[in-house]
Parts: sequence; structure tokens; C-alpha cells
Amino acid sequence: MRLLHTSDWHLGQTLHNFDRTYEHQCFLDWLLDTIVAEEADALLIAGDVFDNANPSATAQRQLYRFLQQARARAPQLDIVVIAGNHDSPGRLEAPGPLLEAHGTRVIGHVVRDAAGAIDVERFLVPLTGKDGAVRAWCVAIPFLRPGDVPRVTPLSTDSAPNDAFDAYLGGIRSLYQQAYELARARATDGQAIVAMGHCHMVGGDASPDSERRIVIGGTEALPASMFGPDVAYAALGHLHLAQRVGQQDHLRYCGSPLPLSFAEVGYRHQVLRIDLDGPSAAAIEPIHVPRAVELLRVPARPAAVKQAIAELVGLDLPDLPRDAWPYLEVRVLLDAPEPGLRAQVEAALEGKPVRLAKIEPTRRVATTAGAEPALSLDQLAQLQPDDIFRRLWQQRFGEDAPDDQLAAFAELLLPTDAAGSKREAA
Repeated sequence: MRLLHTSDWHLGQTLHNFDRTYEHQCFLDWLLDTIVAEEADALLIAGDVFDNANPSATAQRQLYRFLQQARARAPQLDIVVIAGNHDSPGRLEAPGPLLEAHGTRVIGHVVRDAAGAIDVERFLVPLTGKDGAVRAWCVAIPFLRPGDVPRVTPLSTDSAPNDAFDAYLGGIRSLYQQAYELARARATDGQAIVAMGHCHMVGGDASPDSERRIVIGGTEALPASMFGPDVAYAALGHLHLAQRVGQQDHLRYCGSPLPLSFAEVGYRHQVLRIDLDGPSAAAIEPIHVPRAVELLRVPARPAAVKQAIAELVGLDLPDLPRDAWPYLEVRVLLDAPEPGLRAQVEAALEGKPVRLAKIEPTRRVATTAGAEPALSLDQLAQLQPDDIFRRLWQQRFGEDAPDDQLAAFAELLLPTDAAGSKREAA
């Protein structure tokens, strides 16, 4: 059977306050055509369907129209959707009964019975081939918050600064293990086990500027060993760059289908096509997503204002519908404050079919040996609390902050719920 793996659509996202509904619709229309052309049996959407927990009516309408059209054009298609850390699990699951009647399973959150036991059964989704027979079992686990996972007994009674994280990661492993055991019990000879998850794996390469760290400090990263040797394929979401996990071909992030920051100007986005042959993956191939709206960086490297303005004046752009005008980041190198910079840039772009999204100033700073250069305002805005902690520790002690101090600092930043226990900020 054939699977298509996609994730991190971020419907409703804006790029420097520019609406991206047109781009998302172009991707969804392309994906519909691809489902039909590739004769896919199942579509796996691995979280972050929406850009925030309270998506606009337009973003929700895009999702539900796509699901309806996918069912109409490919009646045998199974669709499995899990919630990511950007999604509201309850909102995503709300239309679940209606969607299930049309071949779509949505798993947003963990459900417990009256005794507190987790309903593991709901994470298991059968995937059928064109003949209607079950060909694979999908273990579909959404993004897990600390309150979602089972409580696990620490391996040691010694207290340590990262005990809270150890319990969180141990709970995630335990829940995945329970779901795999159920899948193994269900799978008969020739049926594959496919995993889905929205998480940060150890060694994962994040896209600069566009990803929200799930837990401050990076200690949430999960090992590839969570996925046993009998998992034919793991469809992962959260990281926006397509990549293998632990150099293993069958453990994959497919990445986002749209560039979510200017750091992805030269990157080719994709969905992944997976062909299953019995209990294993026979082939995994990328299908590149056409870019509906280009991103431009002018100049290619930060340059003096005079050179930057000259390059903007010389821009020769095709005449496109306004929704398809490229986004532009202007990169200038400053020796001193330039109060009229924006006015100069806007004058140079007058009448050109382009959208000015960002002016990125970089200042020349003379630094002493070993000192770090000053940060731009945008760079400062991107700093996380643990980044500042690391810098201050380096300045004060002249060495990198120890792991136990980083873990202790990260735990201090976790909010405290009504019961007094630490939990992750949503």
C-alpha cells in the first residue's frame, strides 16, 4: 500500500503580518492532485495543522473543505490527523464523529477512564488497501504534554534537578510502548506497523526563526530507540526541515510544505511517499511541493545602504497577481543609525510587484578579542530565556553552563498547576 506523509501545515500563519491563505490553498489543491495521481491509500498528517490554538474561521474552513474534497476524489483514502503543540487538541477533535463517517480519524489528546487508565485503543488506526483489507496498523500519538503521560517510577531514589524531565520522557516512552504492544497484538502476518508522532527527536535539525521549542532547554528531545525494529515507518511532525532521525531511513520528518521564515529561502519543501511491502517499507521518496509565492533576500548578503538601494531599484520582477507577489527581506549593513532607511527602501520599491516583509539591519561592531558581537533587535527577540542564561554564565565564569545547571534553570521556568506540580507551558 502507498502512504503520503505531511505535517506542519500551520494554516492561518502570517509571514510578517502578510496573510498566507492563498499559499496554503495552492498547497492543498496540489496535495489533492497528488493524492489522486499517486493513487495513495492513506494520508498521514503529523500535527500542527493550524498555526495556533484558536484558528480563524478561514483556516478551519480550508481544512474541512480539503478533507471533504479528498474523500470525494479518493473514496478509499484513509486520513489520519494528530494534534501538534500549536494545535488545540479539543478544537481539532470536536468534529471527529462527522469526520470519521468520511474516512478521517483525528487524535488530539489522551483520554482516561474513571479509574484514570489511559485509553490506548484510540491511538490505533487500521489502514486499508484498495481492496478494503487492513494492510497496516497506525499508532497515531499526538503531541504529549506532561499531564498526558503515565506516571513512571524513577529508576533511582536520588533526587536530581532534571527529575521532572526524566519522569516526562519516561512517561512518553511508556505510552508509546503500550500502544506498540497493542499494535503488535493486532497485526497479523504481512501487516505493517506505522507510527505517527509530533515530537522533537534527539539530533533533529531545527529551522532557524520558525520553530517553537516544545520545552525550554531542549531536554524534551526523544531517542530514536523509542521506535522498535518492527516499526515499518515513523511519520514525524514538529521540525520544519525534512530529515532522517538517527540516520535511519524509515524514521522521518517530512517538514513543512511552506517556508515559514526567510531562513528557508533556498530550501525545497516536500511531502513523502512511502510504499509498504508487507510489514516493511519498500521505498521512501520525496515529492517536492511547488512554491506558490517566492521569498527574496536583497542583497544576498548584508550590504551598505547605497548598494542595497541600488539593487532594489534594479529589481526586475514578473507581473503577477497580487496574491502571488514575492515577499522581500532587505538586508543592510549599517555603520550608524539610519532613521530614513525605511522611506528609502519604500521609494526604491515604488510600483514594483513585491511585498516588503522585513528590513534586516546588521550593524558593524568593533569587538575585542573573544567578545561576542552585538545582537540585532530581531536576534534579541528570538532569544529564549535559556539562551540568555547560557550567555550570562559564559560571561561570568568563562565556560559553558553545566548540564545540571541548565536542567535546574529549565525546571524553574515550568509553570506550577493548582496541584503544585510542574507542568509545561502550552
